[in-house]
Amino acid sequence: MRFKSSQTLVFSQSEGAVVACNFLTKSVFNCSQDLLALLGKLHDWKDLEEISALVPELDKQELADALANLQNISALVAEGSATADLESDFEATWSWGIPAALMHYSVQDNEYISLDQAETLQKDKAAGEGKIDLYLKNDRFAETVSLPDAISANPLLQLMAKRRTIRKAKPHAISLRQLSDCVFAGLGITGETENCVGKLPLSMTPSGGARNPYEAYVFVKNIEGLPQGIYHYSAREHSLGLVKHTPDIALSSLIGGQEWGDEMACLIVLCAHLDRTMWKYVDANAYRVVLIEAGHIGQNIMLAATGHGLTACPTAALSHSPIKTHLNMTSLVQAPIYALSLSVPELPR
Repeated sequence: MRFKSSQTLVFSQSEGAVVACNFLTKSVFNCSQDLLALLGKLHDWKDLEEISALVPELDKQELADALANLQNISALVAEGSATADLESDFEATWSWGIPAALMHYSVQDNEYISLDQAETLQKDKAAGEGKIDLYLKNDRFAETVSLPDAISANPLLQLMAKRRTIRKAKPHAISLRQLSDCVFAGLGITGETENCVGKLPLSMTPSGGARNPYEAYVFVKNIEGLPQGIYHYSAREHSLGLVKHTPDIALSSLIGGQEWGDEMACLIVLCAHLDRTMWKYVDANAYRVVLIEAGHIGQNIMLAATGHGLTACPTAALSHSPIKTHLNMTSLVQAPIYALSLSVPELPR
């Protein structure tokens, strides 16, 4: 068997110690100077005899134990292992460099705190640090200009002003028409443009380079005339394709355990196909553009929902691996980024 140092390690310092992080496996460990030196010598595949020559102070059993431990913390990878295959996929598909990769993979499948924990944290900060201003006023300037009223004579802005995130839902089904309008508003293809290599899709939201990186999957619980299951929304065809029936799925299991999700009629999950944008843009700034686009799509979905008297609750607290498992999504450059639930809201009295 041959080994080499992981190619997806990044290093930082903490309290005088070197800390290593494998962003693909999310393993974090302290790294001694001896280990750093060894990893530097294992930049390509080496067998046990070759490694033994690099650390002659260890006998064969000590070396075997050390190599096993280094594999467990993802400092080393073994040839033919699942981790080695994962790294090979990363090297073959990711073209935006280590900093963007560190951001992208390090936030997958994070643990989320509960609502009670979040409220306790906020109360402690308010008591200890004080509250932080959530907007700036212009009273610090010598001159200000009052603007005309923005809402009273503008039906579009009146609709936008009604948008609220209401996480208390009535146990009512929503209609297929309501779902149709929401997904079309967010992702529906309304035309085409053309560049030097061919035709590109256009929608009601801006897309960097018209690369159209998002696909939507609808996890259906309570929609009139639609059996429970997972459906893919084809923006080109404006149709739903059944991925699989899932009568017992808890929507909360897809959004970090947030219990309000289980009351919702459906969950729309926006999944990025980063390779579509990578194909054109080598600049890692394009990763940021893809994330911003999810916000554009989500806002349109929320406004269409508001127009139907529904609530669309957005969340980025996703359970990435369970979602990808449900969707049979294995590519390292495809990932769920954002989700929005749809429901009939239980309005406060």
